[in-house]
Amino acid sequence: MTGFARCQGHDTVLAWSWEVKSVNGKGLEARFRLPGGYDFLEQAARDALQKKIRRGNLNVTLTVDRISKDTPFAVNEAVLAQYVEIATRWQEKAPSLAPASIDGLMALRGVLDQQEEEPSPEEIERRGRAMTATFLEALSALSVMRGAEGARLDAVLRGHLSEISQLVTQAEALASMAPEAVQDRLVQLLTPLLDGVPALTGERLAQEAALIAAKADVREELDRLKSHIAAALDLLGSGEAVGRRLDFLCQEFNREANTLCSKANDIELTRIGLALKAIIEQFREQVQNIE
Repeated sequence: MTGFARCQGHDTVLAWSWEVKSVNGKGLEARFRLPGGYDFLEQAARDALQKKIRRGNLNVTLTVDRISKDTPFAVNEAVLAQYVEIATRWQEKAPSLAPASIDGLMALRGVLDQQEEEPSPEEIERRGRAMTATFLEALSALSVMRGAEGARLDAVLRGHLSEISQLVTQAEALASMAPEAVQDRLVQLLTPLLDGVPALTGERLAQEAALIAAKADVREELDRLKSHIAAALDLLGSGEAVGRRLDFLCQEFNREANTLCSKANDIELTRIGLALKAIIEQFREQVQNIE
């Protein structure tokens, strides 16, 4: 399921922001992008994510910025000395060049460093708890968004199940589906063969027709389709993560629809079987989007 959430937090020194993006996926896969020095937050965040979400591909990003901009600077004298040496050497080689200025040298990379005070272990632990709490807020916001999408998908899936149910009802209503009708039709077709095959008695013909009629009976497949519909509706109403179980049910739906098509003994039943396969495929595609 898709979704996006961003939550921010801060203390007196740092401000941070968590972004969590989710797209559809068969399993659960989470990728974390954390600034250097904050890798220790990943395990707790990953554990919280796995408790909250069962399915999807997620990208989690943490950004951290310093609130105070007046951190004192210090001159990296070793780097500055190298720049001065290089400038002096080139000044001797090309006297026409303007001499290096102090402001120009100070602007070069690595000459000035901000002196940041190292946080104490207690401060690191406190900040880690605060950042983790912000991540949990982002995770909750993402779950709300995914829940809203799930509610929309629930209506779509129930609509598909209603269409499947209607097609099953149509198939049940077909007179040609009754074993007696199949047997009578086969007898009508095969009776002329009795003249050409004298050894084939009427009793034997009736037995063969009954066997063929039994093989053409699709009532068992239709009963199983109705059972699968009821199971799918129960899962949708359970309020649990049911994506994987619905995925399995889709396979069962397809199996019964394929058997129905292979047993179909007239054009109308074949049409219903093909329509069932089409709507079941639409149902399966939507199931891939839910947790």
